[in-house]
Amino acid sequence: MSSIPLVNLKTMHDELRSEIDSAIGKVIDGNGFCLGPAVESFEQAFADYCGVKHCIGVGSGLDALTLMLKGSGIGSGDEVITQGNTFVATALAIQHAGATPVLVDHDRDTYNLDPRRLSQAITSRTKAILPVHLYGQPADMDAIHIIAQEHGLLVLEDAAQAHGAMYKGRRCGSLAGAAAFSFYPGKNLGALGDGGAIVTDDDELADWARTARNYGSRVKYQHTLRGYNTRLDAIQAAVLSVKLKRLDEWNRTRRARAALYDDLLSSIGVHIPIVLKNVEPVYHLYVIQCPERDGVLKSLQERGIGAGIHYPRSILSQPAFAKGCIVPQPLTHSDKSCHEILSLPLCPYITEEQVLEVAESIRSLVGERATP
Repeated sequence: MSSIPLVNLKTMHDELRSEIDSAIGKVIDGNGFCLGPAVESFEQAFADYCGVKHCIGVGSGLDALTLMLKGSGIGSGDEVITQGNTFVATALAIQHAGATPVLVDHDRDTYNLDPRRLSQAITSRTKAILPVHLYGQPADMDAIHIIAQEHGLLVLEDAAQAHGAMYKGRRCGSLAGAAAFSFYPGKNLGALGDGGAIVTDDDELADWARTARNYGSRVKYQHTLRGYNTRLDAIQAAVLSVKLKRLDEWNRTRRARAALYDDLLSSIGVHIPIVLKNVEPVYHLYVIQCPERDGVLKSLQERGIGAGIHYPRSILSQPAFAKGCIVPQPLTHSDKSCHEILSLPLCPYITEEQVLEVAESIRSLVGERATP
């Protein structure tokens, strides 16, 4: 029986091993482990890649989201609108900033925040909208910005899964006042541990975040604000610099394999991802909606196919958020999709033959049915 992992990090790191070893060796030789040249070099490269002025490396995607919110002036008494089907870090960051998450439903086809749900979620306390480019597809940013401008609201991006994704010719990360990225190892651009970054054109926010991440200090032993210890590790920055050079190539391969999945699964009784016009997703995950999902998942795993669920519970169903969130309307799609979504193996190192094997397995389990 073959084994097809959800994400094949081993092959990636085997291929890059000599370059990664060399990059890490330079950090060790230079003795600059906390911030320093390796971090500065990556920050400049990633800012240029995203098409913005500033990149501020931090310790995790959650920290990037939290500092982005706090640095944008969001705090106690404010409400921030986001979607109910995102990873828990989005809502955690809003609460860590002192604000209240307002959860709205997502669009069934794209899994992203449904702009049609926004108007009824806005109150006098609403300060910002935080769309998530979930699974690597950009949110409908034009529609979101129109509503935000009507109500004088900030728009910020949760781009944790969208490294390199394009919306009408611009990269995610450059589509709002600021964006937060995660470099968790399984991301399209992943480190060898935790890491994250804020990207922005806002000079004031960038200066605040650089200070806040480093104990609130611009000058050693002088602390101008009550900061944090959340600096991107220099070794992780060196690894990310190696991988950034290959990100576009990897994303092209992801799109090609996703297109093959589309062709193979379009006649099967599953709901395949729908892509908005004028966007270029990067397929951090390839997610279908599948009847009798749990049984299908179990059978795939028994066949050595590393499928998964992202995410099996909505934000509102998590005990940590049973209280403290506002839900203006029922989260109909969020509640339903938790029982149907299934993430299929996809990464730059999955072969066409492996995609064929996964699709054939799903066909044998689900059968030929009209797409729901």
